[in-house]
Amino acid sequence: MDDGDKMPFLSHLEELRKRLIACAIAVGIGFVVCYAFRERLFLILVSPLKGVLQTGDKLIYTHLLAAFLTYLKTAAVAGVLLAAPYLFYQIWMFIAPGLYQHEKKYVIPFVVYSTLLFVGGALFGYFIVFPFGFQYFLSFENAFIQPLPSINEYFSLAIRLLFCFGIAFELPVIIYFLTKIGIVTPESLKKKRKYAVLLMFIVSAILTPPDPASQVMMALPLIILYEIGIIVAKLVTKKKAKKEEMEVEQA
Repeated sequence: MDDGDKMPFLSHLEELRKRLIACAIAVGIGFVVCYAFRERLFLILVSPLKGVLQTGDKLIYTHLLAAFLTYLKTAAVAGVLLAAPYLFYQIWMFIAPGLYQHEKKYVIPFVVYSTLLFVGGALFGYFIVFPFGFQYFLSFENAFIQPLPSINEYFSLAIRLLFCFGIAFELPVIIYFLTKIGIVTPESLKKKRKYAVLLMFIVSAILTPPDPASQVMMALPLIILYEIGIIVAKLVTKKKAKKEEMEVEQA
């Protein structure tokens, strides 16, 4: 393999490195901003659990650094969310060289919709799923068992669920790009709908608390987003077909 064959791959690596550095700087700036509000942000994060705890119950920590590290991680996650639009912009700029010239102008819709879907998914998990899930976990308390949730355990569970819901809600955007590059079609999405629904319930069972209500509350939005993805795929396919017809007529 000569240097001409290697350069494109090396160029992609260099471009990826530049984008990752830009993302790291943006997250770092977001972290610095959010660290000033670390305690308030953590109180917001813990609010769903606080709402189902008995009066006077508190989170505990058993390691001296646990609270400090949790505040650091809370500021870091908030920094990622704050920088989300810029992060999606960097993702778009990385994949833009592989798009047609007229497609590159969709950077603003991509950034806006990706951000809204991600934040919307996280908010859905926070406001809808968290109260039901945490209530289920605390329902095992009895005369001999008392829950003593730690800040480490709560933070890990809450952030995992928030990001899972946020990423899951990106399904229409993912389907859009899979359709653009020809991996999926509206027909294939319809044909595999029943398998997709089954997969969504399996993923929901893995990612959410082990109560049926939480699992259904994650699976149902995914099913709706899948149907939206089919509509998006149809629009993309029609647009591609129309463009090909115009090219044939011009030829």
